[in-house]
Amino acid sequence: MRTILVANPKGGSGKTTLATNLAAYLANRNEKVALWDLDRQGSSIGWLETRPGELPRILKFSPGDGNMDWLVMDSPAGLHGKNLSRFLKLADKVIIPVQPSLFDMEATRLFLKQLFEEKAVRKHHAEVAMIGMRVDPRTRASARLEEFLAEFDLPVLTHLRNAQAYVNASFEGQSLFDLPQGQVKKDLEQWEPLLKWLENPE
Repeated sequence: MRTILVANPKGGSGKTTLATNLAAYLANRNEKVALWDLDRQGSSIGWLETRPGELPRILKFSPGDGNMDWLVMDSPAGLHGKNLSRFLKLADKVIIPVQPSLFDMEATRLFLKQLFEEKAVRKHHAEVAMIGMRVDPRTRASARLEEFLAEFDLPVLTHLRNAQAYVNASFEGQSLFDLPQGQVKKDLEQWEPLLKWLENPE
């Protein structure tokens, strides 16, 4: 089983949007996928419980689910210390979403300092990459985000725009990958670098 950890200590950074869409993408590829919601708020599980039965199946993770192809972990805000170490040990891929705001970037800076001290990252057990979330390339904030991401020796896979399709799909327990491709063509194109990185063996 390959495991993806979506992590950022800042609440509202886009972790759940990223985790649910990743799980749905993999399910649409006929992979056996489990979603593990580590946040007490339970947003990912709430989404999963509203997911229509005719869509590709995603399971709620339970200990002992060893016959899965993929496990997607949606981490809580404030992830650090022993919990961070624990989940990093499980992860093959770590995706860090960052929004173009001062507060998100500063929280991410502190998180990355902790992350680089973790044995799983230092020994390259977990492969780490970053993603810009809710990015409008025409704005000054987007330029500041680019400068921030360039500070770190980590791949920046893509920038995802702030599209209403994510919001509308989530209300129905759906993702971009469950919608007609013609409706979300531009957004799916933005996902391509992330998906290529995800499926490349380490």
